[in-house]
Amino acid sequence: MGDFKHPDICWRGNTAGHKQSRRFLECIDDKFVLEVIEESTRRGAMLDLLLTNKEGLVGDVKLKGSLGCSDHKMVEFRILRATRRVHSKLTALDFRRADFGLFRDLLGRMPWDKALEGRGA
Repeated sequence: MGDFKHPDICWRGNTAGHKQSRRFLECIDDKFVLEVIEESTRRGAMLDLLLTNKEGLVGDVKLKGSLGCSDHKMVEFRILRATRRVHSKLTALDFRRADFGLFRDLLGRMPWDKALEGRGA
């Protein structure tokens, strides 16, 4: 959430007039980030952005009047969370129970010169 100062970006068409704004759009696209606000937040421009990396994480976005002397609209939103838990079946290693002495010994027995011969960095 913040004032990103790219008034030339058209969020509906995902286009921009200036090189810096196009680079900003490319960065957002590369990081799979979504912009959530759909209305202008300052004098007909959408400068204040609400970015998220997960669709459905942010909702109930409302623009309110300005706060104090600011010419930006206030943005009110909710962070949504899932109502049911999804249990994962991932297995995690418990490194507290590892035998690091054995691990060190096994690594010491490896002929590393031969194993890494001809390989670059």
